[in-house]
Amino acid sequence: MPKAFRPPLDHLVTLSDDTGIIQHALFDVPNRSTGYCTDDVSRALMVVIGRLRAEPDNRTAHRLATIYLAFLQAAQMTDGWFHNFMGFERSWLDERGTQDAFGRAVWSLGYGARYAPRESWRNVCARLFGEAVPRLGELAHLRSTAYAILGVAHASESGHVPAEVCQPAMRRLSEELKAAYQRHRALDWLWFEDLMTYDNARLCEAALRAGDVLGDDQLAQIGLESFAFYRSIVLERDIFVPIGNQGWYPRGGKRAIYGQQPLEAAALIDAALAAYDRTGQATFLATAKAAWEWFYGRNTDRATLAEGGGCHDGIDAAGVNANMGAESTVAYLSAASALCEAENVLASNVDSQ
Repeated sequence: MPKAFRPPLDHLVTLSDDTGIIQHALFDVPNRSTGYCTDDVSRALMVVIGRLRAEPDNRTAHRLATIYLAFLQAAQMTDGWFHNFMGFERSWLDERGTQDAFGRAVWSLGYGARYAPRESWRNVCARLFGEAVPRLGELAHLRSTAYAILGVAHASESGHVPAEVCQPAMRRLSEELKAAYQRHRALDWLWFEDLMTYDNARLCEAALRAGDVLGDDQLAQIGLESFAFYRSIVLERDIFVPIGNQGWYPRGGKRAIYGQQPLEAAALIDAALAAYDRTGQATFLATAKAAWEWFYGRNTDRATLAEGGGCHDGIDAAGVNANMGAESTVAYLSAASALCEAENVLASNVDSQ
């Protein structure tokens, strides 16, 4: 299995044009009829900003960052909410975007306000973030709330968004997460809902990051406890087996094995690294490694998902999904970036001792 490395951005370039990133692909060819979405552009923006943190002179990442940020600026509505779906002819296809799209936009803007290499970009991200903050109270879905929490956590460290904006927003959002966990938690079900669906580890990660920002040990403990429960379900003999979207995992029922999606591996890596940051326990680094190896054949089908800087769309009952769309590719690139950054931090800590 390869160690973490930064894959080429070739397939990201293939999927992108001067408007944004095409949602889906037929095999490795962009399917223009599917247009663009704020969900994917938001995540892609974080990928290229992350690449610029490691490679400041990467002209491809620089060009893509300007495209993605311009898309988000156009996507924001006058009331601070975001459109999600845009057709290939550049017309919005929705009157109002989904809560997930809004949450992911807030996440990426908080990340950009903190890490974008240009002051002008950080200012744009902070402005769009600030215009979105009044709408945070409209979030009713837990994953959307978790995405927004991650954005607020970044914004609070950015120096471009005032603490008097971030702290109340974080308290409000994290109370929703905490209340959901307390409603559903039982001895045999340490989870936030009665159904595990998609992007599951983001809920654990959000609780951990919110606990750090607020100094709330109870919230951080919820993150660790729920993450331990989640790991017990999806790690089988140290092989990552994501909850499949062909049935999910209902409380008291049988968990679905297929289709496994790449975004689950990326989420597991980020949550594991958040748990490591909180505890310093090496077992969480092993969990992150298991999720990374999922892309390279350490999975139920012994199939390689990553290819040429892109990623296939998951593992279905019939085998690997041959298509290589935006969400899958961005998840793979994000996973690589997170692991490389973590390894660099660990190496620096060793060198300084």
